[in-house]
Amino acid sequence: MPSRRTFLGLSALAGGGLLLSSRWALPSLKAFSTPTLDPNGVPKFQSPLTILPAMPPTGGGNALDYYEIAVRRTMQQILPSGFGATPVWTYGSVNDGRSFHYPAFTIEARSRVPVRVKWSNELVNRTTGGYLPHLLPVDPTLHWANPPGGIHHRDHRPTFTSTPGRYTGPVPVVTHLHGIELVGQESDGFPEAWFLPAANNIPSGFARTGTYYDIFKKSSPLGSQWSPGSAVFEYPNRQRATTLWYHDHTLGMTRTNVYAGLTGFYILRGGADDQVTGTLPGPAPAVNDPPGRKYYEIPLVVQDKSFMADGSLFFPDSREFFDGFTGPYIPGSDIAPIWNPEFFANTIVVNGQTWPFLPVEQRRYRLRFLNACNARFLILQFANNLPFWQIGSDGGFLPAPIRRTQLLIAPAERVDVIVDFSGVPVGREIVLQNLGPDEPFGGGTPGIDFSPADPNTTGQVMQFRVVPASSVDRSTPPQQLVLPRIASLGSARQTRQVSLNEVGSDVLPDVGPRAGLLGTLSADGMGITKMWEDPVTETPAAGVTEIWEIHNFTEDAHPIHLHSVQFQVVNREAFSSGVTLLGHRHGAGAATHVTSGLNAGVQRPPDAGESGFKDTVIALPGEITRLKVRFDREGLFVWHCHILDHEDNEMMRPLRVQP
Repeated sequence: MPSRRTFLGLSALAGGGLLLSSRWALPSLKAFSTPTLDPNGVPKFQSPLTILPAMPPTGGGNALDYYEIAVRRTMQQILPSGFGATPVWTYGSVNDGRSFHYPAFTIEARSRVPVRVKWSNELVNRTTGGYLPHLLPVDPTLHWANPPGGIHHRDHRPTFTSTPGRYTGPVPVVTHLHGIELVGQESDGFPEAWFLPAANNIPSGFARTGTYYDIFKKSSPLGSQWSPGSAVFEYPNRQRATTLWYHDHTLGMTRTNVYAGLTGFYILRGGADDQVTGTLPGPAPAVNDPPGRKYYEIPLVVQDKSFMADGSLFFPDSREFFDGFTGPYIPGSDIAPIWNPEFFANTIVVNGQTWPFLPVEQRRYRLRFLNACNARFLILQFANNLPFWQIGSDGGFLPAPIRRTQLLIAPAERVDVIVDFSGVPVGREIVLQNLGPDEPFGGGTPGIDFSPADPNTTGQVMQFRVVPASSVDRSTPPQQLVLPRIASLGSARQTRQVSLNEVGSDVLPDVGPRAGLLGTLSADGMGITKMWEDPVTETPAAGVTEIWEIHNFTEDAHPIHLHSVQFQVVNREAFSSGVTLLGHRHGAGAATHVTSGLNAGVQRPPDAGESGFKDTVIALPGEITRLKVRFDREGLFVWHCHILDHEDNEMMRPLRVQP
């Protein structure tokens, strides 16, 4: 089957495969062999799915919900019984040690009732009080949080006289609530607002907080409640009822912190935009549920992981894993020694368990999917072609239910569906499959434009086992539901053009990619690349509707996320003829021309599943993706690619909403 990429078939050797971009020359054909756990030896459908409970609140009342949530190290049985337990980072309530779990328990929020969270970094040895080093390899040569740089050099790319190894110091964190609107800049989880744990052995000279932690603490109305190792954020919940999620967002190490376990659902309910004509399947887990309660609304966090033989997580510790390139690395070149452009793991994990099973009654279920993978696009399909009825996406309900047999879900996207098991015979076992590729996704059809995931491993997600109904299903058939009306954002007053770019080494011929970069557009239609620290170029005015035209000059699809806003997808259009793919220039630098073979000027409307509000959109290669956007609260935020490997190495830019 044709593929846009060269895949060397080393997945069993290297925890997920040695992946090479066809446009870069291969410096070395030596396979980077790592003794990871062979996924073919992990039994499937051995463990029942964990249905994530609701996060217990610390306090609050009718006017406010209050949580104290910490990050801690936990041992969890992610692999089936008989395999070693896995050390992970977890969120949990400081008032209930049983709540620390990967992925985190769900924060249940109410429309127009603010949620206030004291986020604490407790990545410390609970016996000695000393800090815990990271579970995974952190590349200190990126533009990252950089605690060793001290207060004068934090959040900047450090310099080296020799190639460094992995960072082993205290771990910075900062939590972002993905998809929240109208949030203050001090509560958004800005990547440079990170903080270290309040450990008793932080090395002298280390920065204990990111630059913007101090700035936001001073400006926040809750700043007096911030303390060493913590920050207090507030979320207004003045938006459509929807499925949000929270995760770490630390500069230059989001990929490692999320992969280590820092992710969880945040579900907003109530209000006019939650009023459906008909009855949805339920209930969902709630606070203080009695033991044994049955649930018919179930959130599902899907991630790919690789494991070592002892059960610990595998994550690449060398660029050699990606393309066989053995150096020279920084400072002998501009290639980072540890960072990988993309990483595809070899095992699927759902709600913190490898390939679980879920008994389902002969009735309808509401399933909320989150793709929390670092880089993997998912294409979900039931093995028996049982349909999904999609009723919602990132920003809440769609205009009407949509029947579909496949769900394309990019990293960070959420899809809200109803699945009707009432007509499936008792005893039937149905596998939920993944037809997405084990490599970067560029659009197209599985089996035609790319090879689907390995059918024996990453091509399977979980199993559903049909059992008799225990009660009458009083939910409404999905095709009969009437969903809330979606308001238009109105006419746009200006158009903003931005670009997605990829760059190779500036000093080593045919070595790359070195980084992904966002940018603007030149007068001749080329991408002008920008680094994280370059002056802000995206400065929309609060309350003004804009059209964003995202020009993708790379060969890959990128899930683009804009903070503090839910937008509407307008259309997609192939580049005009002669516009460069993969072209890049920084300042007045020259561009490399590789022209697009797409049909010029062809527009198409959004996919039906994008007909509601979104906060993450798939920008396909060689195309302009148009969004209608209105930011309603001023402040400093960010926009970025949600392939976390890209985000962590310059494919993120600040965004300042003006008064």
